[in-house]
Amino acid sequence: MGAPRPAEPPSADLSRLAALYGVATSYSPSPDRTVTASATAVTLALAALGVDAAGPDAVRAALTARERERGARLLPPTVVAWGTDTPAALTALPDGTRLSVRTEQGETLASTRHLPPGVHDLTVTAPDGRTARAHLIVAPPRLPAPRGRSYGLLVQLYSLLSRRSWGMGDLADLGELAGWAGRTRGAGFVQVNPLHAAVPGPPTDPSPYRPSSRRFPDPVHLRIEDVPEFAHVEDRDRVRALLERAARLRGAVLDKGALIDRDAVWEAKREALELVHEVPLGPGRQAAYADFRTAQGQALQDHATWYALAEVHGADWHRWPAELRDPRSPGTARARRELADRVDFHSRLVWLTDAQLIAAQRAAREAGMPVGIVHDLAVGVHPAGADAWAQQDHFAAGMSVGAPPDAFNARGQDWGLPPWRPDRLADSGYAPFRALLRALFRYAGALRIDHVMGLFRLWWVPEGHPPTEGTYVRYDAEAMLAVLVLEASRAGSVVIGEDLGTVEPGVREALRERGVYGTSVLWFERDWEGDRRPLPPETWRADCLATATTHDLPPTAARLGGEHVELRDRLGLLTRPLEEERAEAAADVGEWRVLLRRLGLLEGEAGEEAEIRAVHRYLLRTPARMIGVWLPDGVGDRRPQNLPGTWDQYPNWRLPIADAEGRPVTLEDLTASPRLRALLATLTDPAP
Repeated sequence: MGAPRPAEPPSADLSRLAALYGVATSYSPSPDRTVTASATAVTLALAALGVDAAGPDAVRAALTARERERGARLLPPTVVAWGTDTPAALTALPDGTRLSVRTEQGETLASTRHLPPGVHDLTVTAPDGRTARAHLIVAPPRLPAPRGRSYGLLVQLYSLLSRRSWGMGDLADLGELAGWAGRTRGAGFVQVNPLHAAVPGPPTDPSPYRPSSRRFPDPVHLRIEDVPEFAHVEDRDRVRALLERAARLRGAVLDKGALIDRDAVWEAKREALELVHEVPLGPGRQAAYADFRTAQGQALQDHATWYALAEVHGADWHRWPAELRDPRSPGTARARRELADRVDFHSRLVWLTDAQLIAAQRAAREAGMPVGIVHDLAVGVHPAGADAWAQQDHFAAGMSVGAPPDAFNARGQDWGLPPWRPDRLADSGYAPFRALLRALFRYAGALRIDHVMGLFRLWWVPEGHPPTEGTYVRYDAEAMLAVLVLEASRAGSVVIGEDLGTVEPGVREALRERGVYGTSVLWFERDWEGDRRPLPPETWRADCLATATTHDLPPTAARLGGEHVELRDRLGLLTRPLEEERAEAAADVGEWRVLLRRLGLLEGEAGEEAEIRAVHRYLLRTPARMIGVWLPDGVGDRRPQNLPGTWDQYPNWRLPIADAEGRPVTLEDLTASPRLRALLATLTDPAP
């Protein structure tokens, strides 16, 4: 058989049409290379946006209609104003156009001057009688930087087991860690993995980055004993049995070395919460719950309805009876009434979890942390889950988010996450994005945004096609950033963008202009356009969270010893000979050791613990305003929490924090660890 024929490129008309909808017809994986997207990828992306481009005649008709619509409109669906600046869309209006603004606060104004921050309704009337309405987002020009600099701990919450948790770390453990780190170690924050609601199992997808809902949290993180009604459960025999079961789950991990079993933990907690649900709320608690449900509105009702329906029909709404696939259908309304008790159960779980999340942030701030808990926003949601069902009008049907081929993955990536439609977001004034951020900022001192480049563009992969046959689709980055800055400023929260890897020109600059921090990982900070050597610390950017590693990378001890190469070799993940990979890894670490010694950070010291401390002293030499310490580094853990490129070959997202010998370490052991205390001391006393 011969080589496959190259994909057909888009025609000139198709390219013009695609540009009008923000669909890319090419991309540049490197400055010296441009790859053309296939006509099929472009056509399918347009179809997901409701545009028929199947054939030359359809393309010409769609192009004519789009150009006519764009030429006739007075305003785009959403307009952005930064501070007191006049939006460009308004300066382009014909002379004599009248404006009317209905603010969030209910005032009606005839000018856009001195508008308060918020999302307002804008109406314009041109001299020829044409009118248009738009959402007007007024956001502060940038987020204020936190005062001073701070360091904090990075941890996957499920991995942080205490002697009180039920087999995986919980929100009370998080509050305890924050209280200890803030009061005794001078830490300014604790960053955790996404705590979004998962698609129910079993088996539950252990990855926190493929949630059922990003807006609502997962009750698996609850500390059951801290739910007030748990103390009033009448069946004390069942309570004792549940506590014994929790002890067995905890002991299996901490004492016997088992993996974290999220499904078993949730099964025990769900049984406890069913008992709690039978306990009537007191008058004050009932009033608070009613207020919460009112404030969360339709979104909470939809979320709880999905979980109630999933109990009956399974966790993939695409396979439900046809009338239940529409959250607004009469059949769904009838099912909601029939399942009212289960809808209430799942609503109450959200309320209970929200309360413990707020309590964890309060504990962090009361411990003196200037930031507190840093929560993580996943890039998308599971296609079968609650958000995809409730917000399906805002998602692009038949599309999945991923990444194009690059130097690290020649086949590209398909993450299995449906993307938001940029046109529907704009038409709604970015309502789903606003609601999502507002929900998270209720309890987040800072928010890390996974793959922050997705505010600008996402790689759309058509269903049934490999990632190589995708294309980029653009979002209105100015509007997305305005919503982000608006909601973060209202909450007084910091925003950290995960901007690792290939980033198109201008993205980091746009984020920095609005006060959004980036992420810098030591091993990647090299002069890639020059001699490729490690960057001197003073040349790092200041507006970032600087770390030695992340949950997707080897712990520092493993990298220093080259054990991450051996692990990938055992799992068959290397693409080059083992000796070649070993030599490259050793050379990489060797260059950093030379720099650390030249800077005097390793003077008179040797050994693994000393080198890990030196790495963090180096981070202190940078101007980075936030410095993160991977908590497992404090006890010598060598295992990554997630090994990209694996599924069942490696226990991703199921490992408890362990010491250098692989023995699980409890929260109590961590806080008493001389090794961890010595490491954290370097962040307050950096002298070697």
